[in-house]
Amino acid sequence: MSGKDWSRLLLLSLLWGGSFFFVGVAVPVLPPFTIVLARVGLAALVLGATLVLLRRPLPKGGRLWAALIVMGVLNNLIPFSLFALAQGQIGSGLASILNATTPLWGVIVAHLATTDERMTPARVIGVLVGFAGVAVMMGGSAFRESGGHLWGQLACLGAAISYAIAGVWGRRFRATGLPPLSVAFGQCLSAAVLLAPVVALREAPWTLPMPAPHVLWALVGLAVLSTSFAYALYFGLIQSAGAVNAFLVTFLIPVSAVALGVAFLGETLLPRQVAGMGLIALGLSVIDGRVWRRITGPDSGARPRA
Repeated sequence: MSGKDWSRLLLLSLLWGGSFFFVGVAVPVLPPFTIVLARVGLAALVLGATLVLLRRPLPKGGRLWAALIVMGVLNNLIPFSLFALAQGQIGSGLASILNATTPLWGVIVAHLATTDERMTPARVIGVLVGFAGVAVMMGGSAFRESGGHLWGQLACLGAAISYAIAGVWGRRFRATGLPPLSVAFGQCLSAAVLLAPVVALREAPWTLPMPAPHVLWALVGLAVLSTSFAYALYFGLIQSAGAVNAFLVTFLIPVSAVALGVAFLGETLLPRQVAGMGLIALGLSVIDGRVWRRITGPDSGARPRA
């Protein structure tokens, strides 16, 4: 990758790692579904305005919008909601580490749901090592716990599984010719429309006191920086450096999220969580394959799902 590509990659990891920080700022004050609605609703407005200004096509047609609705549920509504709920129980750094298991689940989902993304020995090893990291991080007594800490970790894993399924579902949009930003707009708008009645009936945010300015700015950062701008940056990185190189962001998101959580939210990580993060990173490196190909030869590794 060029120096510009590396800069984009680092900035993207900061933006997506920052999403956990922004949620961590907002979740003590606002209900979780209200946070998610603010995120996808404002992001849809920003992405829609961007498409109009750039004269890019908006999604059209019932079948296309049906696919976008499913994408919005899998890639936005479910994972964003689960992370917002989870971060009421666990720290943003731990949530970001569990989010890094998405490619592990992606390998499994792609093997089950596609014919061209089958398991290889390297991928099996990578998945097993990564899940060993999850087990270490959650602790041997995790499933004997009954409090919110365990629930929060399981919610994060559920969000990662939803992202993985969305990755396979999103393959269908390649054949439509719809620009990636248009897909991002469609899924954010779909998630916002579906979530709005839930927020109105369950949380009634208009009855709450006006949040402090730093909470409002956190919502703006979550929607504009960590969603709208991050999508544009990610798709630009794929175009310039390829999907395989863009995969590297998975390794970096927990670093920025943990750093922000420790520096500004007073969070700490336990030694077992650091060890688990190391095993997850090792598993991802095996799935990615590039480091191992350099060590053992060009034909030994397995390429990740592009």
